[in-house]
Amino acid sequence: MTYDEYLDGKPVVITAALTGGIQGKEAHPGLPETPAEIAEAAAAVEDAGAAVVHLHARRDNGERAFSTERFQEVTDAVREATDDVVIQHSTGGTAAPDALRAEPLRTEPAPEMASLDMGPMNRGRRLTSENTRDTIDGLHAEMRERGIKPELEVFNNGHLNEAFRIVDDLADPPYLNLIFGPGTLAPPSPANLQRTVDQLPDRAEFNVIGFGPHQLPLTTQSMILGGHVRVGLEDNSYLRKGELATNEALVARAARIAEELGRPVASSADARDLLGVESRR
Repeated sequence: MTYDEYLDGKPVVITAALTGGIQGKEAHPGLPETPAEIAEAAAAVEDAGAAVVHLHARRDNGERAFSTERFQEVTDAVREATDDVVIQHSTGGTAAPDALRAEPLRTEPAPEMASLDMGPMNRGRRLTSENTRDTIDGLHAEMRERGIKPELEVFNNGHLNEAFRIVDDLADPPYLNLIFGPGTLAPPSPANLQRTVDQLPDRAEFNVIGFGPHQLPLTTQSMILGGHVRVGLEDNSYLRKGELATNEALVARAARIAEELGRPVASSADARDLLGVESRR
């Protein structure tokens, strides 16, 4: 997408990342963890304007779960609670054993989309992900076999090289998620986001994540540059300084900003058309 497409009023796809797999209720008491809580949050963000929900699974004790069975429970609950939202599963590698990374791809039906990390990263003092090429290629092959649209997770500028390595094997449009934050993620700044967007293939669509206080300015900039946005409690716990957010409030704010900027908020059907996603509804 481009600035010209922003001026033409191309719809903006809002993804809601509802829970994540790292922080829990100790960091935010309203963070959804059980399948029922995640489903309730999914219904609320769909009503607020989210077209896509990015899903992690949690065990009963709140810790991250990787099994197909637990993802099936979460997905079934979300599908029952929502009308038409696009299901996107995480295959993220932070604290995830490689042997279990493909488990979220094996639900029935398969998720419509899934995240695909593009390289190694450190996040925090003891959290790291290797994301070797073997792992990336194995996950990509399974996504292709099951008809799942990959979202390429670009955590820093070097990950663009890995994205470019496989981009010709992707159906149009390739969908890149540009992520800005601490650790070995891309340094969060408007200038850095602009430089990254300038390097993307013309046929690509892009989405932006800004962690913590960078969520609001960088997702707003993404809308102006013709991109899409991800918000939610996985990435940011606060609506504003000192005020805890809800997933619904973060999505509603993103939708309000999009409308003020003259970009219509994409429905789930719009998102499928824009991103080339096969409906599993």
